[in-house]
Amino acid sequence: MAGQFEATAEVNRPVEEVFAFLAEGTNDPKFSPRVQEITKTPEGPTAVGTVFTSTVKDAGMKTGRTFRITEFEAPHRIRWTETSKNTVTADEGGYDLEATGPGTTKVRIFNVLEGHGIGKLLVGFALGAARKDAPGFGQRIKTAVEAS
Repeated sequence: MAGQFEATAEVNRPVEEVFAFLAEGTNDPKFSPRVQEITKTPEGPTAVGTVFTSTVKDAGMKTGRTFRITEFEAPHRIRWTETSKNTVTADEGGYDLEATGPGTTKVRIFNVLEGHGIGKLLVGFALGAARKDAPGFGQRIKTAVEAS
């Protein structure tokens, strides 16, 4: 069973600034407490093909995650796919950004979670937790971007 969760936030920053903050990728620990560390390969500006490798902590367990950027359209759209082999993965995810006024941006983040092996039994729990946290996740993105 695959399923999607999403979060939205209205950020008091211009779309270009919000996009730059999110596109950097290594800012994720500032709004996602599950991300313990993250690196970007290659160094330099994010583009299609950039790979982010992270250590995350879910339900008390640390796992390694690898994501590859599949679409990059500044300053409105970023897409990724998880290439790591975990029981639950984000097969597709992304940000959509829209300028909503002078200096304000609507941000939408989503991930499509898929279970693999025993993860097929766990993906429902992961989706439930992600959906429950979605409003808070959106607020953490807003807070992190506005504080940058």
